[in-house]
Amino acid sequence: MKIAYIASFPPRECGIATFTQNLMRSIGMNQSLEHPADALTVIAVNDTGQQYAYSDQVAFVINQDQKEDYARAAEFINQCGAHICVLQHEFGIYGGDNGVYILSLLHQLKIPFVTTFHTILKDPLYLQKAILQEIARLSSGVVVMSQKAVAFLDNIYEIPPEKIHLIEHGVPETVLDNFTASDNLLKPFLGKRILFTFGLLNRNKGIETVIKAMPAIVARHPEAVYLVLGNTHPGVKRASGEEYRQYLLDLINRLGMQDHVFLISRFVSEADLSYYLKTIDIYVTPYLNEAQITSGTLSYAVGAGAAVLSTPYWHAQELLAEERGHLFDFKSSQQLSEIVTGLLSAPSRLEALKKRAFDYGQRMRWPRTGKKYLHLFNRILEEDLLRMPEVKQQPLLVTDLPPFDLSHVMRLTDGTGILQHAKYGIPNFREGYCIDDNSRALVLALMVYRRHKSPEILKLLTVYLSFIHYMQRPDGLFRNFMAFNRDFMDEIGSEDAFGRTVWSLGLLIRHAPNSAYREMGIEIFHASVPHFRSLRYLRGIANTIIGIARYLSSFPTDEPMLELLSELSGKLTAAYEKEKGPDWHWFEPSMLYDNAILPLALLCAYEVNGDPVLKQVGLESLTFLSGICFPGAWFSPVGNRGWYQKGGPVPRFDQQAIETMAMVLATGQAFRITGQEDWLDKMHLCYRWFLGANDLHVPLFDQQTGGCCDGLEENGINRNQGAESTLAYWISHLAVLKNLESGTGPWQITYPVQTRVAL
Repeated sequence: MKIAYIASFPPRECGIATFTQNLMRSIGMNQSLEHPADALTVIAVNDTGQQYAYSDQVAFVINQDQKEDYARAAEFINQCGAHICVLQHEFGIYGGDNGVYILSLLHQLKIPFVTTFHTILKDPLYLQKAILQEIARLSSGVVVMSQKAVAFLDNIYEIPPEKIHLIEHGVPETVLDNFTASDNLLKPFLGKRILFTFGLLNRNKGIETVIKAMPAIVARHPEAVYLVLGNTHPGVKRASGEEYRQYLLDLINRLGMQDHVFLISRFVSEADLSYYLKTIDIYVTPYLNEAQITSGTLSYAVGAGAAVLSTPYWHAQELLAEERGHLFDFKSSQQLSEIVTGLLSAPSRLEALKKRAFDYGQRMRWPRTGKKYLHLFNRILEEDLLRMPEVKQQPLLVTDLPPFDLSHVMRLTDGTGILQHAKYGIPNFREGYCIDDNSRALVLALMVYRRHKSPEILKLLTVYLSFIHYMQRPDGLFRNFMAFNRDFMDEIGSEDAFGRTVWSLGLLIRHAPNSAYREMGIEIFHASVPHFRSLRYLRGIANTIIGIARYLSSFPTDEPMLELLSELSGKLTAAYEKEKGPDWHWFEPSMLYDNAILPLALLCAYEVNGDPVLKQVGLESLTFLSGICFPGAWFSPVGNRGWYQKGGPVPRFDQQAIETMAMVLATGQAFRITGQEDWLDKMHLCYRWFLGANDLHVPLFDQQTGGCCDGLEENGINRNQGAESTLAYWISHLAVLKNLESGTGPWQITYPVQTRVAL
């Protein structure tokens, strides 16, 4: 079995690097290979701006912040002959926001992989949880090192229990009694009572707690010393220099402990470290809070048979249970000093503590740990041989859609209208309101009211319509922006805003709850009609066409309106014919924003007047757009960072939710007109963009809030959940839900659909 390892790797000074090297060795020992180097390959991850002199075991290097390296690494792994891959996951190792880049690598792997989670957060941020869940979903198995971690994966991250495997952190074999350290740091302290801590230094280590306990310890045991072995963590050093180490030195001097506390800045061999742990009197891990699911240093100390004292962080509570060590409260120097002085005064108690730790450590030796990993790998490979490869994405079902929940729309809506923006999931009053979003909100409210004729929805619909009415000028044009104090912020809105408002009014006239709403809609709509012919910009024209088409569904014989529909549609087709070329089937020399709205408008107009030219241009341009937006197995809309210039590269970021909504509606309209299932397939793939089928493989829809993140960026997602993105999601959701419930296409729904509306 050839195994590929993805992790940090020595000589990088990092606990994960040491863990990976030990895991490789222990698995190699269990495989008993004649040429062990042929059975492994390492994909090492460099931290930002760093380069290392790796051994020949490292065959590929990922530079943490180079997104392209992750795709190249996946290609290398797929071609290197490995049978299985092992990923060591820790937040901070991989690039992008919270390490999101690793997902692009994992999605391209063609072999099974196992993930070891070194950190599992009890209260993860949105993206942290999404990333961990996606890694676990893709993994053939996940390994954790404590029962607490198992519980977190099950209860917080909802990982299937059958995927979770508990394998404790491996520890080195104990050194022989006649072993002598190559660099014996303890020699100057022979005859002293030694307290010891090792590991890369950072603020969370809580070293100051032990230093503050030393005066009381020294008062009872003048021979006591405290040794702290380890360099400052490289990331901390880059960010803050040696600020923490200097703080500790100042504290030592202030307490007069210069002859009893020593900070030794060195990275030592594992054999030497085992010798030190076997020789010292007491090992201390004084971490400052409970959120430590795994501690390699603690595991090493127990494995070496040290007498261990620790604050009660999660791993310590579990590993030091049954009197394998002693716990003291966080930051409690007094409690620590009492325990230390008591143990130093009772040698028999100290030796009994060491023996219990040593006996338990026997089960954690690296050879046994490697054997457990190897057994897991063999089982996964045997199961994979029986599994047929997936040839296409699973069909979208109603049960795949999140529960319908308008709570975030309600949060953004007050008595005036729907607010434009949010800070995360909290309404942002500073940016006020716009008619763009209130028009979209009116569209959503009408779609919802057709399904759930509730008073709450009617209230929303009333607010949005009232806002539109208030923003219309006497000449029939619309203002766009209003401050939170209801001051107008512009005199005339954009043509885009005008067209979106006409769209919402056309839909209101078609699906009004009663005649009062319809009559008000007709009044506002007709007041805007004199401006239809003067529209110059394509997206304003396209949105207006959709509004006219919806209006004509109620008044199909309105000749002046039919004429306007034909005239405005002609402007789109004329633009298309002007720009069309052998390799460019589009309306403009560039693809800008809200692109699918252009073919959608023509297909909506065709549905009303049956003009075959509109169908031809609509489908031809939508096919061209689809070819650009489906470069792989998921939807990847043209990004707003530079847009797409004819003949240039396609910008993939920043991706906006309105792009996806327009594509959902356009492909759904194409399916209605043609009956071709390929359009239905594309509609569902576009919708999945919101749920994580995108370039970063993370969901933009937040099921906790009912809101949608504002954009997909190269390094992560924009976590603000404003009205535009949230409304775009829910309009897309309802369009797809209606399609699934209709029983059209290959995904017919044959059971009752229960949709919860939370208000």
